[in-house]
Amino acid sequence: MRRLSDISLHLSQLKYLTPAPSEDQQCSRSFMDVKAASNGVSSIEDRILRITGYYGYYPGYSSHQRDDVSENRIDNLDQDNGTRTRCQSCTAKFFKIFWGFLVVLSVSSSWVGTTQIVKVTYKNFHCPLFMTWFSTNWNIMFFPVYYSGHLATAQERRTIIKKIRECSRIFGEEGLTLRLFLKRTAPFSILWTLTNYLYLLALRKLTATDVSALFCCNKAFVFLLSWIVLKDKFMGVRIVAAIMAITGIVMMAYADGFHGDSILGVALAVGSASTSALYKVLFKMFLGSANFGEAAYFISILGIFNLIFISSVPVILYFTKVEYWSSFSALPWGYLCGIAGLWLAFNILVNLGVVLTYPILISIGTVLSIPGNAAVDLLKHEVIFSMVRLAATTVICIGFLLMLLPEEWDEITLKFINRLKEKKNEEQTEDVTESTVHTRTRSRANGTVSIPLA
Repeated sequence: MRRLSDISLHLSQLKYLTPAPSEDQQCSRSFMDVKAASNGVSSIEDRILRITGYYGYYPGYSSHQRDDVSENRIDNLDQDNGTRTRCQSCTAKFFKIFWGFLVVLSVSSSWVGTTQIVKVTYKNFHCPLFMTWFSTNWNIMFFPVYYSGHLATAQERRTIIKKIRECSRIFGEEGLTLRLFLKRTAPFSILWTLTNYLYLLALRKLTATDVSALFCCNKAFVFLLSWIVLKDKFMGVRIVAAIMAITGIVMMAYADGFHGDSILGVALAVGSASTSALYKVLFKMFLGSANFGEAAYFISILGIFNLIFISSVPVILYFTKVEYWSSFSALPWGYLCGIAGLWLAFNILVNLGVVLTYPILISIGTVLSIPGNAAVDLLKHEVIFSMVRLAATTVICIGFLLMLLPEEWDEITLKFINRLKEKKNEEQTEDVTESTVHTRTRSRANGTVSIPLA
């Protein structure tokens, strides 16, 4: 009790010792009280500063400090979020380019492998239509491979019946019916078979390098057909690319002096490129664009149609002895399975690459098959390339690469040139500024003063 009385006496004396507040201080104190009451919270620091009579104190000082700290925390969080977003976008671009690099190598390797195995198979087995039919039957496995990948990677797994119904919408809202199966699948299956059959026939007459180079002309044919049939946008650079492709074809035919095998081989390879271009244009016209699942379902349907309806053609050719073999045990099953497996891998990679990376990289992978086949022909088969063939192949490759330019390539090029000019002007102005500053410092060091003119 005695201690409590001493403390109260000390506080009363302190009250009388402190000077009386002025009107401004009373207003600031009342403002502080109102602010504390409106917020519902008054810090201990504010109370202590009021009791001690420190009138130079700014009301709500501690709360302002807390507000500054919270604002700094919010700014730091925003900066961290922006940094994370940039890192995630950079990581996504890196992985997309990385997957693109792998897909490019895989596409070119599978196409080179298919072409070279066909050339080796021709040494003992001369049945291109049977090889085409056998390889097309393997397309039936495309959709099962896609569904296996769906089960392995998708978070929401769907049954195979639901997935088939979803992917069959490429034929329309009703899905695949018998009428659509015959109406839509038949022309595409015939074009698919013709493309591969003519390609294999061309390999009997020309080298793998020449056939792969001539087949790359299908890009130019797709543009011409799309411009005529689908009324696509006219681009002068692609017209130039198409002219270069046609020039390369003529030079390739002229390389051996227009004799029988050369002309026939060039005609077969160009026919294969033309049917491939017609297939792509008709697909875009009647079926539109398709995702990976729809493309896998459609190609599997082509394999089923090939197995049911086109199987009679190899049988007819066998009994007419156009494509005849002694027994099934004499067939080169290893080479045939290698051709079919690599062809299936090529089709899967082309459609999968559009999902994983940039579509332009798939086309680059196709054109890279030309130097790949050239390296194999030169090292293994000891093929000697004439200057005319090399020039024709180079012209076709340049035309193919020009086809890959985007529609706004001229605007992009002008923007790039303008940026280079702006950077050059900025560097020149910086150099001029640095030289003038250096000149002034030297003049001051020498004791001279420059007087500006009016």
